[in-house]
Amino acid sequence: MRTRVKICGITRAKDAVAAAEAGADAVGLVFYPPSPRFLSVEKAIEVRNALPPFVQTVALFVNASRSEVDEVLARVRPSMLQFHGEETPAFCAGFSVPWLKACRVREGVDLLEYFRSYPGAAGWLADAFVEGYGGAGKSFDWSLVPAERDRPLVLSGGLTRQNAAEAVRKVRPWAVDVSSGVESAKGIKDAAMIEAFIQEVKNADV
Repeated sequence: MRTRVKICGITRAKDAVAAAEAGADAVGLVFYPPSPRFLSVEKAIEVRNALPPFVQTVALFVNASRSEVDEVLARVRPSMLQFHGEETPAFCAGFSVPWLKACRVREGVDLLEYFRSYPGAAGWLADAFVEGYGGAGKSFDWSLVPAERDRPLVLSGGLTRQNAAEAVRKVRPWAVDVSSGVESAKGIKDAAMIEAFIQEVKNADV
């Protein structure tokens, strides 16, 4: 199986193009104002319009209001939603668009128990627990990820070109999601780092 790759926290059209050219399957657009990777709707449209065909856009929210999500859906038209906060299953399922639910992993969290509360999710995303909801370059104990899963699993949290292959071999996720691990500065992606990261994922698939 080929492990899919999502490059999250894209803030510039040129970075989206670089991700696509390197072989990324999706790019993540962050609509969480406290994040250094936050995008306005106008900027997100610019990024989306720069992408070639068949590269998905994923809109990331953290405890957003329904009206905020509706505006992004109407204007940006992302392929998928990603909910990274304490959203309820009913809220996540209320937009008629495929969605991912993230769990911030730490000791004592039962991933299967948490995720099974979200049966409508297209996939589950396991990320490291950090203050400020992601993008901090922190990983977690991959042994906490159950081998048996009811949904495709996206692995996130502290991934870099140095550990991407190991992560894929150990967890065998459906996809990996990287943000700070391919940045030269917060929100600024590095084309060479993206290419190297994706190559390591491909190497692990062999």
